[in-house]
Amino acid sequence: MKEEESKATIQIEVNTERIIRSLVIFCIAFEIFLVLLDGFINYGEYIDIRAIQRFCNIAREDSLASWFGTTQTLMVGLTLWLIVWIVRHTSASKKTTLGWSVIASFFTYMAVDDGAEIHERMGTAFETMAKAARSAGDSSSWMAKLLDIFPSYPWQVLFLPLFGLMGLFIVIFLWRELNWKRPRVLIILALTCFVIAVGFDFIEGLDKKHTWNIHTLIRHEYGLKKYTVRHFSKSAEEFIEMMGTTLFWLAFLSYLEVLTRRGVHFFPKHRLQPSDKKKNTHP
Repeated sequence: MKEEESKATIQIEVNTERIIRSLVIFCIAFEIFLVLLDGFINYGEYIDIRAIQRFCNIAREDSLASWFGTTQTLMVGLTLWLIVWIVRHTSASKKTTLGWSVIASFFTYMAVDDGAEIHERMGTAFETMAKAARSAGDSSSWMAKLLDIFPSYPWQVLFLPLFGLMGLFIVIFLWRELNWKRPRVLIILALTCFVIAVGFDFIEGLDKKHTWNIHTLIRHEYGLKKYTVRHFSKSAEEFIEMMGTTLFWLAFLSYLEVLTRRGVHFFPKHRLQPSDKKKNTHP
């Protein structure tokens, strides 16, 4: 009698909830660490080497905090593209797949924007063209009129309407897709963080004599320096924005975990071929 041949399969049990929880705890802890690093090393000047201070400055685009924020946003985008790939291989409608693709594209763009400062550059270009039109005597320039009305940074004139529409789309679409309490709460909290961060940026761009400039009020009330108020306002803005990104990532990772628990497999299970069946049949 021939010895029976068998094929062994290896199954790896992965506690995805624990992994997600650990990842989120790490992100939040690291974000707090970045704020403390900025406060002690950069602002407090515990290390008097200027290059190290700039590296720890949470308000700079070439700092450790900027790298972390950009990387985290990119990871959210990649997570969303993985969701898109899985959804495409289920019975989901084309509208559902398109909706996830739109959100994935948006977060991918946000990662590129964070790294390349697209909205700031476009805002500066818009302001330059508006000033050129005004200098040329074009009193009817809509760009110049728009900048005269809007009191804060020029980029917000261009991008806030688009970001607002995207935020509305995210709420409506994900409220339908993530139809249980936890991810819905996370999405609302994440969007709230981004709204607050944009609010901080709006106040930062106001003229110091503007009625809405809270920085001026705080400086006069507590006798603080302009740099102190602006810097810690920027620190709070960056921290809240990173926290919002973490909450988004947690919501999407939780949904990804639900998709995989529903029986979506990345690799097909081994199926016995006719030859295998003959080998495994007793005489």
